Amino acid sequence: MTSSSDVRPVSRPVSRAGAALALRDVTLGRPGAPVLDGVDLDIAPGEILTVVGPSGCGKSTLLRTLAGLLSPLGGQVTQDARPLTGPAADRALVFQEDALLPWRTLRANVELPLAIRGVPRAERRAQAASWLTRVGLAEHTRQLPHRVSGGQRQRAQLARALAGAPRAVLMDEPFGALDAQTRAGMQDLLVEVLHGTGATVVFVTHDVDEALFLGDRVALLGAGRLLSVRDVPRPRDRANHDDPARVALRREVLSSPSD
Repeated sequence: MTSSSDVRPVSRPVSRAGAALALRDVTLGRPGAPVLDGVDLDIAPGEILTVVGPSGCGKSTLLRTLAGLLSPLGGQVTQDARPLTGPAADRALVFQEDALLPWRTLRANVELPLAIRGVPRAERRAQAASWLTRVGLAEHTRQLPHRVSGGQRQRAQLARALAGAPRAVLMDEPFGALDAQTRAGMQDLLVEVLHGTGATVVFVTHDVDEALFLGDRVALLGAGRLLSVRDVPRPRDRANHDDPARVALRREVLSSPSD
């Protein structure tokens, strides 16, 4: 397990404007099996929006629609006010399963999106090494995925996602399989490494406390619709969990209808 304090200081990446994502009166799901209806949502450039709700409420469907992997059944999904019609290199996906290629070293895995874009070998190696250092894996760059822990594999997946300088990062319960201590360290690390990237983040989770710690806003799904979007009280501080506004928001999320 590592925390943000374990990450070695290196130069920050060049900041890019995050993507503005929006859904207008959108119905989501598969033909004949909609799971969400009438969704209106604006996701501001550079914000972290966490998405919570009961199992089967459409959280992952929403994420895959924003990734361009699923088409809406109705309404319109846009990026920067233009219709979102499919996957794109400037939107990165991070899953609960680390999805690293087992025959490639951690460095080679992080290099992969850069190689696909045609970045010269020396440059992509330098970028991959920089990102692996930022996530605390400088000593493991030549290891194969099966030789490191689950938390380290997730850190490598995060480095791979961000190495390509995406304008949006879409995360589907990426820390759900980790133990509590490692999970808290990954949450701290995520906030640390996102700083300065400018990326917009949509983060799906079952964990209400995780949603309230990470999110600038939290979107609550249930009963086949988007129930509400709420600003999360700040500062982002684990010691802030007794703040009355945070306690009230946590209570609202936990008491929301599921069907």
